Amino acid sequence: MATAKKKDNEPTVIKKYANRRLYDTGRSSYVTLDDLCIMVKEGHDFVVYDAKTGEDLTRQVLTQIIVDQEAKGENMLPISFLRQFIGFYGDSLQSLVPDYLEQSFETFTKNQEQFREQVNKSLGGMGMMNPATAMEEMTRQNMAMFENAMRAWTPFAMGGKDAEERMKALKDNIEAMQKELSRLSGL
Repeated sequence: MATAKKKDNEPTVIKKYANRRLYDTGRSSYVTLDDLCIMVKEGHDFVVYDAKTGEDLTRQVLTQIIVDQEAKGENMLPISFLRQFIGFYGDSLQSLVPDYLEQSFETFTKNQEQFREQVNKSLGGMGMMNPATAMEEMTRQNMAMFENAMRAWTPFAMGGKDAEERMKALKDNIEAMQKELSRLSGL
């Protein structure tokens, strides 16, 4: 797949036709979801529009890429997380979830290189922080950030007992994610 052309840092425009084919206007060629997945991994920005109506379909196409990756066995989303995530649709906290997830991933991305270095050092026998400990610390930081956000919004969102139950469920989910990460990294 050739690299998408960019003009003045504008995202590449992908048009989706009624036959479900995707057309990359930057390269003047048809692309697949796998091609778009590669573009995302390479850091290329793109938007997807319905060729007939002009409707922005970027969110749906990115979601489809995730579904396809999960179907290929590259599972990153634990079932418990998916269930809890679905549970937030229509909930009074629904509007907080996107910002929380975005901030968590920004924090994770910033810490990613440090985490990789720690894993390499640990595996290299240098006796530095173990990968599980590094992941636990990042999880603690993310949880603290989430708890602060929840404290700021709880008076406006819902009563104390429901908030406590939600908080416990989120903590349990983070612990489950941490265990799954440890299992996947072979620790």
